[in-house]
Amino acid sequence: MPGITRRAALASALAPAVLRGQRPAGDKPNLLFVWTDQQRADTMAAYGNAHFRVPAMNRLAEKSVVFDRYYVTQPVCTPSRSSILTGLWPHQNGTINNNVPLPATARCWPELLSDSAYRCGYFGKWHLGDEIFAQHGFHDWAGIEDGYIPHYSAARDRNARSAYHHFLLEHGYKPNTQQGTFSRGFACGLPAKHCKPSFLAARAEDFIERNRANPWLLSVNFLEPHSPYTGPYNDLHSSQEAPVPLNYPGPMEGREPRHLAARREATLNQRVEGQDLRQRAGWERLNRNYAGLCSQVDQALSRILWALETSGQAHNTVIVFTSDHGEMMGAHSLTGKGVMFEESLRVPLLIHVPFRGFRERRVRRPVSAIDLVPTVLDLLGRKNDEALPGESLTRVMDGGTPAEDHVFVEWNTDVRTPRYRGVVSPDGWKLTLHEDDHHTLFHRPSDPLELRNRYDTGGEAARVASALRKRIESWQRQVNDSYPLPQ
Repeated sequence: MPGITRRAALASALAPAVLRGQRPAGDKPNLLFVWTDQQRADTMAAYGNAHFRVPAMNRLAEKSVVFDRYYVTQPVCTPSRSSILTGLWPHQNGTINNNVPLPATARCWPELLSDSAYRCGYFGKWHLGDEIFAQHGFHDWAGIEDGYIPHYSAARDRNARSAYHHFLLEHGYKPNTQQGTFSRGFACGLPAKHCKPSFLAARAEDFIERNRANPWLLSVNFLEPHSPYTGPYNDLHSSQEAPVPLNYPGPMEGREPRHLAARREATLNQRVEGQDLRQRAGWERLNRNYAGLCSQVDQALSRILWALETSGQAHNTVIVFTSDHGEMMGAHSLTGKGVMFEESLRVPLLIHVPFRGFRERRVRRPVSAIDLVPTVLDLLGRKNDEALPGESLTRVMDGGTPAEDHVFVEWNTDVRTPRYRGVVSPDGWKLTLHEDDHHTLFHRPSDPLELRNRYDTGGEAARVASALRKRIESWQRQVNDSYPLPQ
């Protein structure tokens, strides 16, 4: 896997010396925001995984503040992405399910920053409406997905194609669908140099080089390790390096929500990437492929970080690395996301700020993705005066305590999963109140694999559930969440 070599590091130290003098550290800092799709937290060394081959992620974590317990607002693509970009809860900005377009009135980072000196780029998956068209204050735009054409607004040209589509045409490939597009399955079967991560790395390299003399904001959003669970590095990891999760097959002790049992049965009856998921060998193959997808992203990340170094602006660039939600990958015999298990909710969050000296390199308190926009604005020198519901995490990064020490999660309409509201406490309790289904209460310090539902066990569990329910009710009042909590 290519990385930042010793020779490259030496060249970096020598070549951009003049460029470094253009803008001192902290003077209109740049933002490099790198995010993946469906990457759970335990995919890198900072989160306990020394076996996945992700050296660039691991090196970035070593010089970043690592958030041990960072949770998304709603564990599915569109709603979670909306919170990361706007700082609003999905029920506040209206994107309560996939393929709901982000309203024009919901302001994203460039609009919130409101600084014309910045050049703003968005490369990769968007999934918030009008997929391949520049919007919400981003000047440079490079889409990679043509599967969302049915969800374009009426005024958009449905014959337009993504930048990645044209890249493939330039390299001699022919569209493989009746709609004249390249499917995800086709793209992930290509050599690594023509897959989406490599394409995005090239676009990011070019953007960073072109804007090296000016302040910039760049979002690079990879599709991987989202399904299809296959790619050019399927055989990079062994089954020992990418094992099936310890909570496989995973039926829980106590009353299990009916929808989870039904979803497990449906999952086991699927053939995913040709694998029989009623056999452990099928899960072993998927986990090896998933690890390979993480490595594919890592390869692209290495290129982007190298471009940043050679541009001479690494000393003045805030780097954020995260994901929109996690992936079950066999935990409780499930794939995907949408549930209140750790594998679905908890994702990496690394924040590197070269011009600030933070006392702590790890934040062990639970924090929410709702706090990410205020944090980014704060680090770029723009205070949160937009009445956003979250708070900047810089105080926590400095060793302080957050104003809200519980993390809340919402889930809205979906055909497979009933609506729910959930909360994670600082001491490791997790309550989920499901609509028309059994509720769950886990105590992660004593049950890290979430295999024992304690909601109906009485005693201490009953007292904790009552207190956490009141926490959810208080949060709902603060954020105008009208969903009626089930009894």
